[in-house]
Amino acid sequence: MAKSYNPQTQTYSSPRPPVHLPTNPDLSLTSFLFHSTLSSSSSAALIDADSGETLTFRQLRIRVSKLAHALLKLNIVKSDVVLILAPNSIHIPICFLAIVSTGAIASTCNPAYTAAEISKQVKDCNPKLIITVPQLLHKVKQFNLPLILLNSTNSDDLASNSKVWNYSDLVQLSGEVSDLPVNDVKQNNVAALFYSSGTTGTSKGVILTHRNFIATSLMVTADQDRYKEPQNVFLCFLPMFHIFGFSVVTYSQLRRGNTVVSMEKFELEKMLRSIEKYRVTHMFVVPPVMIALAKQNAVKQFDLSSLKVIGSGAAPLGKDVMEECAKNLPRVDFIQGYGMTETCGIISVENPKEGTRLSGSTGVLVPGVESQIVSVDTSKPLPPYEIGEICLRGANMMQAKIILVLVP
Repeated sequence: MAKSYNPQTQTYSSPRPPVHLPTNPDLSLTSFLFHSTLSSSSSAALIDADSGETLTFRQLRIRVSKLAHALLKLNIVKSDVVLILAPNSIHIPICFLAIVSTGAIASTCNPAYTAAEISKQVKDCNPKLIITVPQLLHKVKQFNLPLILLNSTNSDDLASNSKVWNYSDLVQLSGEVSDLPVNDVKQNNVAALFYSSGTTGTSKGVILTHRNFIATSLMVTADQDRYKEPQNVFLCFLPMFHIFGFSVVTYSQLRRGNTVVSMEKFELEKMLRSIEKYRVTHMFVVPPVMIALAKQNAVKQFDLSSLKVIGSGAAPLGKDVMEECAKNLPRVDFIQGYGMTETCGIISVENPKEGTRLSGSTGVLVPGVESQIVSVDTSKPLPPYEIGEICLRGANMMQAKIILVLVP
């Protein structure tokens, strides 16, 4: 990291080649995704490992466009908040992309929350509409808000409330729409409210713009582009309500034209079976999954030859665990990264093609991110190898000028 340190400015920068951000201010993260994937229209965009449903990029665009027009008919307007409360499925990115393409703001919520915990987020973000599943209906009825139900096959879910709509019905009612609605959505408009983990107190809504997601998608996939990798297949069982699962995995990989295979929740054998069935090349995980990969014999019972990279984040991962994983899967590159909700999910990541393998570090800054290490006592920048707080700058940062995080 010292080689990327500038002693004059006392700032670290990324040693990776720079990324070029789009300069057009009238750009939503949705339109950027579909513009970037025009040449991949017939390729698989989303695969649902639970239902088996597959959508090409063209089909994804049509679904998103239809739901976006349906939202407009429900009087969702620019800057309205729409809350998504549901487990992973291919419907989550469809809903998210449709919401933000109208200029509205998407907020995601943990489906495991109690009604009281959901109530806190509802009071904080003040949604005009909630998108959920029938199994969670009992948690949101108390809010008396309009609802869209995903995967609903029971007419009783709809009959009890005139403010409840079936997702499939709404999409069908939009007719032959295939283009996104024309709206005054700009890169600097707010796109989403993702709620932080609350490690320093009550969970807080992090304000993220369209530009934050656009920049993050280019930063996250920069190494793939740099080495001219073909279309990759990413498995996503990380929760899409979390910035790691949605921004780093789902949105960033779709934006590059990669395929994202969605799993509702983590189950070791189901994960391994999905890797084998869909020829998954990349997978981002959390440390407990790495431990399972290192210790469970089931890993050797499946054909995992398609796997190229397994990345870990969200919590520190010991070098010893990475080494154990490498014994079980010797052809796979194991890497680690670092990010926060406030940085749209990414700060640094290891490059498996450069540097020390299985280093136990979180790699170097992604392109476009700068940092300083600042003294806790004096608030002045420190030289390399000193302990302090990390101060970050980049196009992926939430709507704030600086972010300080204690480095252990």
